[in-house]
Amino acid sequence: MASQVALESGHLKIHGEMDFDSVLALLAQTRPLLSEGQGPLVIDLGEVGRVDSAGLALLIEWMRLARQAGRELSFTRLPAQMQAIAEASDLGEVLPLQIGLN
Repeated sequence: MASQVALESGHLKIHGEMDFDSVLALLAQTRPLLSEGQGPLVIDLGEVGRVDSAGLALLIEWMRLARQAGRELSFTRLPAQMQAIAEASDLGEVLPLQIGLN
């Protein structure tokens, strides 16, 4: 399934996959939204299906882009698979997560 991005009032919703086959396209779609926008941004990952370490690397790149743009960034509704990869990589404490939001 191809990944899709939707921006709605400070919430960026990702649908589809975040894996080696999709992250470059996702980065191309989201780079302008992160670097050219203003204000806080929440990236909702609740509709993400398959994910691998490339998806986690994309989260880190999004954090870097947001920091360069002076934007506050947080992630919500991480898929269990992504959460497990983050914890195994000792990144669980580094990622700006919003826990308990649906």
